[in-house]
Amino acid sequence: MMNANIVPSLFRAIAIALLILIIAGVYATSAYADPSLPIVVDHGTISIEIYPQKHQLIVRKQGQKIKTYTVAVGNPSTPTPIGEYQVVYKGKDWGSSFGPRWLGLNVPWGTYGIHGTNRPDSIGKHKSHGCIRMLNRDVIELYEIIPLGTKVTIFGHVLGDSGHNPRALAEGDVGGDVQLIQSRLKSAGYFNGVCDGKFRRSTTSALKKFQRDRKLPQNGVVSNKVYEELGLLE
Repeated sequence: MMNANIVPSLFRAIAIALLILIIAGVYATSAYADPSLPIVVDHGTISIEIYPQKHQLIVRKQGQKIKTYTVAVGNPSTPTPIGEYQVVYKGKDWGSSFGPRWLGLNVPWGTYGIHGTNRPDSIGKHKSHGCIRMLNRDVIELYEIIPLGTKVTIFGHVLGDSGHNPRALAEGDVGGDVQLIQSRLKSAGYFNGVCDGKFRRSTTSALKKFQRDRKLPQNGVVSNKVYEELGLLE
């Protein structure tokens, strides 16, 4: 017969062993996971919403609209990144092109922010390289309102305006659309790298293999036909 004192000790040992295995599994999974777009939990009272198609930036306090600004956003070849981000840096006087204030966002594949401009004629248009441009007087006002950690939601579709074809992608491009292509190629067994939204040589190589198997031109360019073959266009 088993000693009564041994039974609790045995159960404790089994429980500890199981806990170690679970923790090890979690760490092993996270160590190899691809980075995803930041998904921000809104803990603050202030938030920003940006609507690229309307060239509009809205500031909300506890859900209520308190400010609306007209802005410039990225052109189709260098679009403003769609998604949820945070203001992670605030700076002054980055240079005349960026105006008197800069609010940096935590976009995974590049340096993007909300800033002023020396081209006020671009406001209300798709004229930037992806950043959100404001009139200098507006960005000075915004800078004083917005604390670090503020949630910024940029609305739209990662492949762009539904009225236009998605942009052709090639080595050197960055963005959420690149990350989506990498993810689809990875799911299909062609891409083994990290889906980081940066179109590098490894993505080109994977794409050419996909193009070869689908009897498409092996040029390393994501064309409309590639989008279709990946199930992203009908």
